[in-house]
Amino acid sequence: MKRFMISALVATALAFPAMAALRPGAAAPDFKAKASHAGKTFDFSLASALRKGPVVLYFYPAAFTGGCNAEAHAFAEDSAKFAAAHATIIGVSGDSIQRLNAFSSDPKYCAGKFSVASDPEGAIGRSFNLKVTVRRADQPVSMDSRNVAIDNKIGIERTTFVITRDHRIAAVYSSSDDKIRPSDHADKSLALVETLANHRH
Repeated sequence: MKRFMISALVATALAFPAMAALRPGAAAPDFKAKASHAGKTFDFSLASALRKGPVVLYFYPAAFTGGCNAEAHAFAEDSAKFAAAHATIIGVSGDSIQRLNAFSSDPKYCAGKFSVASDPEGAIGRSFNLKVTVRRADQPVSMDSRNVAIDNKIGIERTTFVITRDHRIAAVYSSSDDKIRPSDHADKSLALVETLANHRH
């Protein structure tokens, strides 16, 4: 009987993913991180940002890579519309603050329009129950779109959270949904924060 119960528990564990992103309605974990805006480093606080309005928190694997470049460009293009809805955009990745200083100021991507924060150990990503992939020591170093080595220790799955002023998650957009392209994260987030802004009036 005991053997059957153990087998059943193992089967159950295999049937469900070990980790799933926090869902709408859940409380968003607070965090502080080194961040970059237009190439300048500063200390970002989620709690402080939420005092101004909703926060669009988007996690992405690595700066200066295909999907992440497209996603950053999309957020930059619509940054004025996010600001009009009193929403703060913050991207988070495992990149070093030095890489993010370059990414945040690059006119093709963040273009100095919004901030990106460094989560080099993946602690912030894990607090939102995201999958964090650790690069093995024997794994070859990849090159980014500038032909510069990506020295990140970790990669975080692409997931966007829209967080309301009361620290609740209003929506989650995940890369696991095949219908959502990296650039779609900006479109979907903008539609929601504009709806939230309209409901305030």
